[in-house]
Amino acid sequence: MKITWYGHSAFRLDFAGKAVLIDPFFTGNPAFEGDRAKITEGVSHILLTHGHGDHVGDTLDIAKATGAKVVTNFELCMYLAKQGLEHFDPMNTGGTTGQGGFTVTLVRADHSSGLVEMDVNFPLGSANGVIVKAMNEPTIYHMGDTDIFGDMALIAEIHQPDVVIVPIGDRFTMGPEVAALAVERYFKTAKAVIPCHYGSFPMILPNADRFVAAMDGKGVQVVVPHKTVGVTV
Repeated sequence: MKITWYGHSAFRLDFAGKAVLIDPFFTGNPAFEGDRAKITEGVSHILLTHGHGDHVGDTLDIAKATGAKVVTNFELCMYLAKQGLEHFDPMNTGGTTGQGGFTVTLVRADHSSGLVEMDVNFPLGSANGVIVKAMNEPTIYHMGDTDIFGDMALIAEIHQPDVVIVPIGDRFTMGPEVAALAVERYFKTAKAVIPCHYGSFPMILPNADRFVAAMDGKGVQVVVPHKTVGVTV
């Protein structure tokens, strides 16, 4: 599997002939580098962790251009459908859906989820983490935006992720030391951890240095990818 980071929480997974985007925030993302048209070539699915603009991002435009199916919580799916989204698969926390060669499970995240329109803030279902599983491929856990919580132990026990994508930027998510504690306490058997949700906006951490330092000696490989350059796991 090839995992490519595009800054903030946006990733692309390429595996077994599939191309899947997670939280494709490109337009307006100060950390994004690259050509969106090239990045989205061949994409069949878009997975969204929650309904904030820095995660929903370019979903509607990408789905329209590529025909990709959007997989996310029910409320966010219905909202996007009213904006013109045609292909979607609604689900909710704890559920698993088959996506033709892989499965998606939504798990808990401690965060909010909503958008502002006409100066009104309205909720869009629960915030989630996303588990992606495919035969003979590493299991991926993208935590979305979250704090640490004790039920991460159950997520680890049930899904046994090989790669954990963890937010570290502080203010809106865990900070780097707490994120390192989450990995050390609950995901010791993971083969790799990838930090995200940093280095984009001035209000969050500019780099992953503190997370890397906090993970030193913990026995889990930390992969800090260069944006737009994929890593193979």
